[in-house]
Amino acid sequence: MMKAMAIGAITAAAAASAIALQSHPAGEKGADAAHPVVIELYQSQGCSSCPPALKVLQAEADRSDILALNFAVTYWDHLGWKDRFADPAYTKRQWDYAHAAGRGQVATPQLIVNGRGAVNGGNRAEVDAAIVRWDRGRGGLEIGVAGNMVTIGAFASKGATVWLVDYDPRTIDVPIRAGENEGRTLPHRNIVTGLTRLGAWAGRPARFALPAARPGMQRAVLVQAGSGGPIVAARRIS
Repeated sequence: MMKAMAIGAITAAAAASAIALQSHPAGEKGADAAHPVVIELYQSQGCSSCPPALKVLQAEADRSDILALNFAVTYWDHLGWKDRFADPAYTKRQWDYAHAAGRGQVATPQLIVNGRGAVNGGNRAEVDAAIVRWDRGRGGLEIGVAGNMVTIGAFASKGATVWLVDYDPRTIDVPIRAGENEGRTLPHRNIVTGLTRLGAWAGRPARFALPAARPGMQRAVLVQAGSGGPIVAARRIS
């Protein structure tokens, strides 16, 4: 069972503006390593429903056509165990998705596919079906990388935000000593360690400087419409 927490209200304007934004038109179907499906798991070490989702994410992360990102949220930290990977910025990102979709609450373990829809991250069948359903295909916007610069090409779009994501590719076993998962050791893979806004893209070719890489981390660039809108393009850059 997914665990939910409601915090505040949304506005109809925020939801409508995000829903109206466009992602890729129909293109060549089927993600590949150069155009991966982005799956974002929102979970917490303090949530007893989350361990199955951690295992699902581990399995999906083995696929070259999947960019699997593990976001630890903060809103279960008060239940007796503080998640050492959690960050308010990741909680905010999950709320951005909720607002865009007209949801009045957030939940764990929730998995967002290509910014287009949410499923229970602990249900492998639901996750696999969502990956097929919300596949962006291989057509459309291209992301280039040269040295410390990222290039976003031209595309018919109202514009988007360009994000840099740092994540740890290792599987890290974390012993939980309190809270709902007390006594368990939970494997964490592709934990997000940084989320940086590189800038805005307005549909025309643009370049963005990359900050210095974090030791041991892998990185990816996401181009995302609106706040909590669909992911238009994604690329691993290390």
